[in-house]
Amino acid sequence: MFDRRHFLAGATLAGLAAPAILRAEGGIFREFPFSLGVAAGDPASDGFVIWTRLAPEPMERHGGMPLANFPVDWEVASDTGFRDVVAKGTELARPELGHSVHVEVTGLQPDRPYYYRFTAGGERSLRGRARTLPRVGAPTEALKFGVCGCQHFEAGFFGAYRHLAREDLAFVYHYGDFIYEYSQDYLFDAGLPTRPVRKHAFRNLIDLGDFRLAYAQQLGDIDLQAARCTHAFLSSFDDHEIRNDWVSDIDNWKLGLDGNDPDAAPPEVFMLKKQAAMQAWYEHMPVRRSMLPRGGMVALNRELRYGDLMAMQLLDTRQYRDDQPCEDGFKPACPGVYDKKAEVLGKAQEDWLNRNLGEGGATWNTLAQQVTMMSLDRRRRPDEPKKILNLDSWAGYEAPRERMLSRFGGLKNVVVLTGDEHQNFCGDLVRQDKVVGAEFVATSISSGGDGSDKRSGTDDWLKLNPELKFANDQRGYVVCEVGREAWQTHFMVVDKVTTPVNTLSKRATGVVENGVAGIKMA
Repeated sequence: MFDRRHFLAGATLAGLAAPAILRAEGGIFREFPFSLGVAAGDPASDGFVIWTRLAPEPMERHGGMPLANFPVDWEVASDTGFRDVVAKGTELARPELGHSVHVEVTGLQPDRPYYYRFTAGGERSLRGRARTLPRVGAPTEALKFGVCGCQHFEAGFFGAYRHLAREDLAFVYHYGDFIYEYSQDYLFDAGLPTRPVRKHAFRNLIDLGDFRLAYAQQLGDIDLQAARCTHAFLSSFDDHEIRNDWVSDIDNWKLGLDGNDPDAAPPEVFMLKKQAAMQAWYEHMPVRRSMLPRGGMVALNRELRYGDLMAMQLLDTRQYRDDQPCEDGFKPACPGVYDKKAEVLGKAQEDWLNRNLGEGGATWNTLAQQVTMMSLDRRRRPDEPKKILNLDSWAGYEAPRERMLSRFGGLKNVVVLTGDEHQNFCGDLVRQDKVVGAEFVATSISSGGDGSDKRSGTDDWLKLNPELKFANDQRGYVVCEVGREAWQTHFMVVDKVTTPVNTLSKRATGVVENGVAGIKMA
């Protein structure tokens, strides 16, 4: 398994890892053990999590590692040259967790950048960078952070991540769909078949080994590694980490004219698959040990407070949600949409959210979550007679959506951040003709392919939904600039994802002024 190679030419990002990464003399790994990169996440005012996974042969069983614990040294410094090391230690990479390492670093100074790296078997990792947060409640005038997600490996290259890596950000919120659980033989452009730009190493994902393979292939992408080694990530998950449109213990992949899939797993079997999927997710995300899966469940929801400027609630809209009404999909409303017993967050999480929102102490109240909260009419053709809803969004659950909007009515400066839709749009959250918040929906990194400025029927869609302020069908990410007087959301788009290198531009900016209801487009 192990022998000697001469060196690895390090892929670089300006200022972070300019020198090539030389192979150590006498190294025991046949290939570079840090092939999946490094990452940081869940920042706090005194530290953050740093992550890596030993995988010298990432596409092989167990990543090419022996089935034994392996020591990994780590260090954190205040400078890029690691002359001032402020924290260090050794962590065991365990085979039970895919030889992943999660170090919860503490004792650091607030609101400043730090640099970290790992060493194992005489080999040294790429250098990473992460910022700590200001102290909770500390006077804070400005914040800039990113939002991204939905990165289908076969649909496009991840060039948007290289642009994201070059942004000056405090952190990045990743809303989910880090992997996709299936392989496609065809994609479609304007209704015509095209070939995927690159292929998954699998047809479908069933067990832990399958899911580890999917993450390993995904994290081999150097543009994704560039973003993860530059910014601390707030990691979430949506549906494609397991199965399209799953909720709770329900395998929700709907096929056929009757809306049912005879091959869908029963709940007790689906939960076995979910346990494997969530373990693999944990093994590859820079998250705290509190998010280690237990019985297939992950304690995903948590709060981030950025000084006295922003309180962000990170929500879980999958694990505690009732099944979608009307057999899911984009359909007219049915009685199930108005079920007063239906849940999106589940009672415990909803109570937790209400307590946090009631604490105050921040200029901006932010919810970071997965599926659209606006109840939008999804018709884009004049021959569709009835209002159509996305039943996998909050629109399929009118009672909990009404409770949420009612809660917003008692707050100021509510901003909801969303993904899932593979397009950019934003609009006002309206209850009884009163604007109670703003929602910004971020597009995908690659899912959906190149796209275009507008989907067919977008102008009609905007007319049907006066709360919508903007819509766009390109790939990219979102940058949020938050200040005392205003919140600005910049929709950053790339011209194409079917080539590895692309061009970035700012497509539009949505602005919410402090204390003023409604989004204005700049």
